[in-house]
Amino acid sequence: MTSTTGEAVVAVSRRIEAPAEGIFRILADPGRHPDLDGSGMLRGGVFDAVVSGVGDVFVMRMHYERYGDYEMINHVVEYEPDRRIGWEPRPGQGHPDATAPGVAWGHRWIFDLLPEGAGATVVTETFDSSRMPEDKRAEVDSGRAWWQTQMASTLERLAELCAAR
Repeated sequence: MTSTTGEAVVAVSRRIEAPAEGIFRILADPGRHPDLDGSGMLRGGVFDAVVSGVGDVFVMRMHYERYGDYEMINHVVEYEPDRRIGWEPRPGQGHPDATAPGVAWGHRWIFDLLPEGAGATVVTETFDSSRMPEDKRAEVDSGRAWWQTQMASTLERLAELCAAR
């Protein structure tokens, strides 16, 4: 497990004993995201559609003690089959910022998959807040405050899901 923290980017990597294709199938299926969520905030997808390319949108039901129940609308901005998938979340129904101007904060969640040998893949989860307004970035401490630990947990859970197949 490796972790890096930059000014506006937090990345955590883990070698998972599974081929990139199988890992990517899990990541491209929002219905599986609660199974691998290390934050405990995801409650499930609103729709059952699997992500198939840039421009797709999926909505996740969420819970955060400070906000209660709400939704996040995720716009797929990175998509390279079996190699990279990423989305930009925007506040949705029930979120206190859902109707605020400039609701698109610009942060991204990205997963990169690098095959390593036969049947293994190095997976890197990245939280990129470089496009966020400064006040929002400060509010989440550019992701350093708590996401690094939760990202490591997500990758651990992803490895367990792959091992169970």
